[in-house]
Amino acid sequence: MSITLKAARVNKELTQIEAAKLLGIAPDTLRQYEIGNTYPDVPMIQKIEKLYGVSYNDIDFLSNKKTV
Repeated sequence: MSITLKAARVNKELTQIEAAKLLGIAPDTLRQYEIGNTYPDVPMIQKIEKLYGVSYNDIDFLSNKKTV
């Protein structure tokens, strides 16, 4: 089952500000991850997995880049 990063956060009933604080990042950084403008590095992915209780393989990291 695939879940978006935002949906994983919402399922834990966390706001972007709350989740960002728990992850030790700026809320805007988390927003950028959620909309697919930037991607977290491996240590951050591990923090996200632990906080949200989901595996990296189950997270759909969105991409705003369109293929032609």
